[in-house]
Amino acid sequence: MEDERVVTNRELQEDTFEESIRPDSIDEYIGQKDVKENIKVFIDAAKMRNETLDHVLLYGPPGLGKTTLANIIANELGSNLKTASGPSIEKSGDLAAVLSTLEPGDVLFIDEIHRMPRYIEEILYPAMEDFTLDIIVGSDSSTRNIKIDLPPFTLVGATTRAGDLTSPLRDRFGIISKLQYYTIDELEQIVKRTSRVLDVPINDDAATELAKRSRGTPRIANRLFKRVRDFALVKGDGIIDLDIVKMALDRLKVDELGLDDTDYQLLKAIIERFNGGPVGIEAIASSIGEEVSTIEDVYEPYLLQIGLLKRTSRGRMATEKAYQHLKINRQERLF
Repeated sequence: MEDERVVTNRELQEDTFEESIRPDSIDEYIGQKDVKENIKVFIDAAKMRNETLDHVLLYGPPGLGKTTLANIIANELGSNLKTASGPSIEKSGDLAAVLSTLEPGDVLFIDEIHRMPRYIEEILYPAMEDFTLDIIVGSDSSTRNIKIDLPPFTLVGATTRAGDLTSPLRDRFGIISKLQYYTIDELEQIVKRTSRVLDVPINDDAATELAKRSRGTPRIANRLFKRVRDFALVKGDGIIDLDIVKMALDRLKVDELGLDDTDYQLLKAIIERFNGGPVGIEAIASSIGEEVSTIEDVYEPYLLQIGLLKRTSRGRMATEKAYQHLKINRQERLF
């Protein structure tokens, strides 16, 4: 199951420790150089004009730091952060309850904003544009329209599926930023920062190895660090060295590219059952017993990023690199 994977980029129960190692300022935030520099300019300009920051949309795969950036934006503005999530806002009253607690200049962070119902989106439009809340309360014959003036605020929306947002909602964000996968060098810096914050020493080559297996994702790097730390304590002297990292991650079945059994299962299904593809996503999903949305959101982005999978108009294909990584002879498969 997806939730049991140590290399899932979705948030797990054990990731609550992330909050203790989260950077507080934009200067401490590692990676996403262009996004970071642009947001810093927009924040500084808003403060100089004594205005609220434009609404911000952050999109990209899970675990890349969207929530952390929302926290930093609020800190840099010297504002309070209020948080909500798209799926939890089911009724107009839910949205009204969130919006009515806002103070002037507050930052409202809505995670998974693409999962908000459409009619809630429509109530959000005037709130974003004119800072007014227009809702109908009551039922049947006793309905009435209530208009509430809201203080100026900044909405920070986060989504893993920007394509699922309606155009009217997307158009109301003044700042739209895509978060990219992290480089090994950036992940290495994150691992070393985590080691300092948690006061667990790690050698340079061990940090590099951990970074290589973290699928370009800080959340996974920090989770693997936490697991490796246990091995260092029990099997070593508390210091994380290269041997400890390799032993721990081999035991956790995370290979040198950060792939686990589920990735192997997906790639092997394409190669062995569908002759390398092209094959439709629904066929892959049913052959490995997974949801289509989980494959699209969780497994695929990284496999596409590192060139093991290719998307074509006719379906998904395993690349030459995938055959090599899985040590499968392509010619033998063809005959």
